[in-house]
Amino acid sequence: MREQVEAALDMIRPMLQADGGNIELVDVEDGYVKVRLQGACGSCPASTMTLKMGVERILRQNLPEIKGVIAV
Repeated sequence: MREQVEAALDMIRPMLQADGGNIELVDVEDGYVKVRLQGACGSCPASTMTLKMGVERILRQNLPEIKGVIAV
C-alpha cells in the first residue's frame, strides 16, 4: 500500500514543488495517509485546502481504500 501511495504522491509533487513546497509520506495506517507538508506548503494558509481538495482527492481517486489524509 505504501508504494501505491508514494506513486500517487509523485503525481502531486511537481505542482507543490512549483510553488516552493513538497510533501513527505509519514505513514499509512488503517486507511489513513499521514503526510508532512514541507517548504512553502508547510506555512501556507491554504495548506488545509491543498490537503483535502488536492492530495486527498487524488489519492482517493487512485486508491479507493484510502479514507482520508492527515497532516502531521
